[in-house]
Amino acid sequence: MTITAYQKLQRNAFGRLVLTDTEGQVHEGVVPVRAHPISAPDEGVSLVGQDGHELLWVDRLSALPAAERELLQAELASRDFMPSIQRIRKVSTFSTPSQWTVETDRGETQFILRTEEDIRRLGEGRLLIASSHGLQMLVPDRFALDKGSKKLLERFL
Repeated sequence: MTITAYQKLQRNAFGRLVLTDTEGQVHEGVVPVRAHPISAPDEGVSLVGQDGHELLWVDRLSALPAAERELLQAELASRDFMPSIQRIRKVSTFSTPSQWTVETDRGETQFILRTEEDIRRLGEGRLLIASSHGLQMLVPDRFALDKGSKKLLERFL
């Protein structure tokens, strides 16, 4: 089903997304899933039904009417929790596993870096760092970090 193949997207009384297609079939508990959450967050969003099958593909969120776009953006924001690292305060040791203390856009936190392989290079200076608990944190531009943060980070790259 494409973007034009639906009639209405709304929330029900329980706060869950409900998609009504052009045939009048109602799909409750629809979940939006980004195809490329980091590199192209506005492009390629799939609306998936409770059975795990795709009900609707949205090429661009910006192509949706304002009400549906805001509804999907709010739903995606509640699901996508990826703090952005702004500064690396300290690391416990330069071998892994090591405990990192970082400042993020959501506040200061600590996490354990199990191995150097838990730091993924995404291109254009971006990094994705996975904690031992599976939390993903983004470094939007490692070259824009302060001097101390760069020095600590380079020991692991």
